Amino acid sequence: MNHVVTLQDAVTAFADFMEPTDAELDAIEHEWPLILAEVDLLDAQITTLDRVPNEMDARRLRRARNRVLSARCVLANRAAAVPGGAA
Repeated sequence: MNHVVTLQDAVTAFADFMEPTDAELDAIEHEWPLILAEVDLLDAQITTLDRVPNEMDARRLRRARNRVLSARCVLANRAAAVPGGAA
């Protein structure tokens, strides 16, 4: 009879030391408006997958794309303004 044994590392893959750092959480917080804009764009794209987009769908997609571009622009400008920021 073969016994199935799991490895402790696989079971507890997310230990306390693997939590995000404060810097990583701050980065996520700064990118949060972009994340939300991208989720809205994805939602608008998903609604048009199974049908031909009508005028309202096209308007929703256009506005969602504009929000994503605006959020990316804000992030890029913020990174360029910060000394040592990723530009």
